[in-house]
Amino acid sequence: MSASGLARRGALVAAWGAVVVLFGVLEPHTFLTAANFQTIFGSQAVLVVLTLGLLVPLTAGDYDLSIASVLTLSAMVVALLNVDHGWPIGWTIAAALLSGVAVGIVNGALVVLVRLDSLVVTLGMSAFVSGIVLWISGSRTIGGVSEALVGPVGVSQFLGIPLGFYYGLALCAALWYVLEFTPFGRRLLFAGRGRRAARLGGVRVGRVRFIALVASATFAAAAGVLYAGTTGGADPSSGASYLLPAFAAAFLGATTISPGRFNPWGSFVAVYFLWTGITGLQLHGASGYVQQLFYGGALILGLALSRLTGGARATEIEP
Repeated sequence: MSASGLARRGALVAAWGAVVVLFGVLEPHTFLTAANFQTIFGSQAVLVVLTLGLLVPLTAGDYDLSIASVLTLSAMVVALLNVDHGWPIGWTIAAALLSGVAVGIVNGALVVLVRLDSLVVTLGMSAFVSGIVLWISGSRTIGGVSEALVGPVGVSQFLGIPLGFYYGLALCAALWYVLEFTPFGRRLLFAGRGRRAARLGGVRVGRVRFIALVASATFAAAAGVLYAGTTGGADPSSGASYLLPAFAAAFLGATTISPGRFNPWGSFVAVYFLWTGITGLQLHGASGYVQQLFYGGALILGLALSRLTGGARATEIEP
């Protein structure tokens, strides 16, 4: 591999290191502490899992704007069933994941069978699911989720970092393996790069897109379970703030590790690069609006750079 190719693959990692050095110089007593890095790595598991799920339909050339509302639905299902109805935590997790699967099946059916645009379908589904959450919760915030979930997600630690980080890391490795080394991963990529050509090559594009949308919603539901375990509860707007960061990390991640492709490790690095920068700016005195500036700018930059590399073509939707 050429030096320029290596530079492109490692550019975001290098930028992340530069951000650490910059804020280490500016705020050495608050930024360069074990507690700060434990917080950075331990606070983004929900976003990591949500972004990983988003990568699957993006790779196939579809959008899923319903992921944040599915996260909220899943977290609320956990809180309602466990706190209000006394269900064991294992059954509540299963119900929460099944709620995500159900949303994914509806999304997939409308996009693949009815041939509606994924952007419009999932936007409408987002609003619909948000209404369901308000209905089943009575617009309440529900706390007191069992320690059987809170402990293994947000309390128990390994090397000073909550276990939620390692769940996200494990899912990232699993998705990377599927996308890189399995026939389904190759079909997913072919479907996203050119559906007509993929059909001519024998790929069942409709089935691939359907599975991708179901997988996205299931990952979002898993992120909702992590959210409930991290916060100990749920509220009707739990996932609202995660949609923009997930897209920002997905597109920015497509510029590194495997440039021009939506890839799990690139998105993993992007999530922590963005949050490291936000944390540094906040410690340096920046106001709360810096999150919106950072995530919005990262989405635009990632989209532009992905276009320039000739890949990550989720913006070119074919029928």
